Amino acid sequence: MKKLLLAATSLFIAIVSVPAQNIQFHYDFGSALYHSGYKSERYTRPNITTTVEMFKPDKWGNTFFFVDMNYGNISAAHDGGVLGAYWEISRELKLGDSPLLAHVEYNGGMDHYSGSYDDAWLGGLTYAMASQDFSKTLSFTAMYKAIPRNAKCVHNFQFTTVWNLMFCHNRFKFDGFLDFWKENRPWQHPKNDLSGDGTDYILLTEPQIWYNLNTVKGMEDVNLSVGSEIEISNNFCGYGTYVNPTLAVKWTF
Repeated sequence: MKKLLLAATSLFIAIVSVPAQNIQFHYDFGSALYHSGYKSERYTRPNITTTVEMFKPDKWGNTFFFVDMNYGNISAAHDGGVLGAYWEISRELKLGDSPLLAHVEYNGGMDHYSGSYDDAWLGGLTYAMASQDFSKTLSFTAMYKAIPRNAKCVHNFQFTTVWNLMFCHNRFKFDGFLDFWKENRPWQHPKNDLSGDGTDYILLTEPQIWYNLNTVKGMEDVNLSVGSEIEISNNFCGYGTYVNPTLAVKWTF
């Protein structure tokens, strides 16, 4: 592996030349895999998720956002269509020539079952790295996380890492993120144990693997990728650990 560079400014210059806006369509197998515990009359995991994602660097830093829309089938519990929406938006600012960037972020959304999610406001520092050919990128972000409507603890923290790996002459892309944060969720308890005030720590990671069709001879202008995402979580949408794979397509602009 080529030596990692610790210069975030170079990383963002390289990313400018790479398309960074995309739309994803995921068919989720989670509700079929978990017939009890995770799936209930009150909450059924959506079958389909669409994601709009944008990353735009500039001379001061970068802006990133994504919007997830979750869709469900018509049933006795709901009338189908969009069951929920969630978005994150962040802004990072360069700190001179260092590999550190100042990071600010907002998270929020709502769904069919619980209404509006608790807003979260985050701020911290990002440390970015890249290989010399920029086929490998990695960043770590440590943040203070304020959740104003959380009854037990407004003041929390979050650690995030984001990675990107291109290989086999850019035919394949392996990317994703891992979040670990503190947030009290009083409604989450071990099965048959309602003692205590719920869970306090959440882990969520979503690695993705893509095959880029524009690397096939004669399809250079087809910016379509096919692949999969595996959502691995602990105390995210329910108590305990769950692994939810998807089949997915992505169009990159």
